[in-house]
Amino acid sequence: MLESLKSRSLTRLPDEVHFTGRVLFLADDADAVRRQLAGEDLAEPVTVPLRDNISTDEITPAYICYYYDETLGDFPYLGLRAGGEFPITRGSVRAGGFVCSVAGKRRGKGSSREQSPYAELCAGIKLVIAESIERIYRENCQNLGVFTSSDFGLIERVRRGESIPLSAFTEGEGEITRGIIEYGGLFQYNVARLQGRVTVPVVQTAVRPMTLAEKIIARHWVTDLANDRRGVPAVKAGDEGFIRTDIRFSHEYVTPMAAIFWRDSVGERERVVDPESVFFFRDHLTFLDLAMTDERKADGLLDVALELKRKQEDFAAQQGIRLYGELPRLGEGRHGIPTGSEAICHSKILESHALPGHVIIGSDSHTPHAGAIGAFAFGVGTTAVFNSWLTKDVRLKVPPSVLIRVNGRRPTGVTAKDFMLQILRHPYVKDGHAIGKIVEYAGDAVADLDVDERATMTNMAAEVGAFTGLIRPDEKAVAFLVRERGADAAAMRTLLDGLFSDEGAEYETVIDIQAEELQPMVALPGDPGNGLFIRELGAPVKVDIAYAGSCTAGKKSDMDMYATVFKDALRRGERIPERVQCIVQCGSQEVKRYCEDQGYLDVFRDVGAEFIQPSCGACINAGPGVSYDKDTVTISAINRNFPGRSGPGQLYLASPYTTAASAVAGYIVAWGGR
Repeated sequence: MLESLKSRSLTRLPDEVHFTGRVLFLADDADAVRRQLAGEDLAEPVTVPLRDNISTDEITPAYICYYYDETLGDFPYLGLRAGGEFPITRGSVRAGGFVCSVAGKRRGKGSSREQSPYAELCAGIKLVIAESIERIYRENCQNLGVFTSSDFGLIERVRRGESIPLSAFTEGEGEITRGIIEYGGLFQYNVARLQGRVTVPVVQTAVRPMTLAEKIIARHWVTDLANDRRGVPAVKAGDEGFIRTDIRFSHEYVTPMAAIFWRDSVGERERVVDPESVFFFRDHLTFLDLAMTDERKADGLLDVALELKRKQEDFAAQQGIRLYGELPRLGEGRHGIPTGSEAICHSKILESHALPGHVIIGSDSHTPHAGAIGAFAFGVGTTAVFNSWLTKDVRLKVPPSVLIRVNGRRPTGVTAKDFMLQILRHPYVKDGHAIGKIVEYAGDAVADLDVDERATMTNMAAEVGAFTGLIRPDEKAVAFLVRERGADAAAMRTLLDGLFSDEGAEYETVIDIQAEELQPMVALPGDPGNGLFIRELGAPVKVDIAYAGSCTAGKKSDMDMYATVFKDALRRGERIPERVQCIVQCGSQEVKRYCEDQGYLDVFRDVGAEFIQPSCGACINAGPGVSYDKDTVTISAINRNFPGRSGPGQLYLASPYTTAASAVAGYIVAWGGR
């Protein structure tokens, strides 16, 4: 395989690039967007406000990601909300002749789906400009050959048709990122790397106090790809190179596109490197049949989505890769009634595969879930997944680190989810200063959490906008590995050697939060950073749907919380009102078996909740618990509530305790707060 690539012809981009086309301003004004789509170019200076916080859910809503080829070019920004409206229609961006797209702060936040920049690219967008750009989305753009910039001065130069120096996009970048841009994408760069046409910079960082994350990175730093040599004495923020992965995983939204890239760029007969450390998951769309509207089914979208399943299964069988698939359907054929999956990817990786000190990459922004036991786990896009099959490594520019300590003793009823909602509304985080940085969680209140609750915090590093989140592994991590896998305790303790942040390690910022000051919280619809104490809500908020599940809230400790609240209600002779739909969804078959052993399934049934099998489900608008109109109010224990995330309704985020208590009360309330 490597020999065939070593002889491949490569060309670098010219020193100047030229953009031919129009500029689309993604404004928070539906009329302004429609006028541009109809052919009007907004006059300078553009006075309409630009949309901030455009998530990848808005660039390519979940149902758009059933496509994985050039058809995606019909769909960019279909979920974009402008002034409360959705002004962009299928094919309108491509038909408008746009080459550049402009937005405000935190462009591309949320899901790591590479379908978003790929849809933009296929629609003709070659340059995206924003005040700030989320890390995974930005890397996905670069990996695909889409230019990114925060320089609004480029807009007029594009409009005038000027040639722009390539250096305008490489200035300030590290040598590797600069090379990826110059070669037009990550795969081309890696081929140049294999051919010896580029040299990865040698890390010269002297021995220094390091954070936990920096120590793991240093241990995995690739020094010689051909001879599998890795490890350097020290790294610091800004060092750029490649790190060897221990685990690589992807799900059905990503694997088929990566497999197409593999077929077209490498050759379908070639073998993935070390398939034993690669895992595939059929976990995102297993309940899609039950959530998709009849209109979309009539458009053939269900058949398109089911094709993702088939392509992933075929590639897994061809490559000998472990696939955690869906459970057998009820009834015959592919259109039988769905029954769920073996596990949500993050849940299974933490339960069965991750170890302290591992480097893990996954095709989802919530890959940091495994940071709960001290793994350095982060989300990547399709192109990075595809390239890791070839090299088993992944590019990395060491991010700065941020230390967030939750100190003291947490009050009864306050959970890790409440910690996160408080962190997400902290000005440093809410204003985007944590974007792309490593977040290390510490403090007495964090150390007091079990591994499942710690996973809620590391999982939601994605909502912080962080590169990853992790927590120092300790005896609780050892106990978790012994309990969940039957691991040898002494062997697990040896893995903890050196896995702590040194005294004097450098953090860009230290944030201290006092646990005693916290109360149960909710995040108002639209963004996880819209946190309030429940007592600050004012008038009661009536609930139509309560969704208790997802990778963030489908763990064993989450099930303990749901069951505790529901048992309390049953003792009082109360049940969930018939008008409230309550769904409890576990994260894996292990969690389901735990619920069976604890008698929780009977509790859920008796209180009026529906228990369903693992799947991402309603969290990505693809399962029971989604809303179907804008007036529906959902209280949910999931991780994000961006517009359209779980349907068009009003989605409030809360802890498992609050979600269960609100289901019983019929309005948003803290457990014990009635």
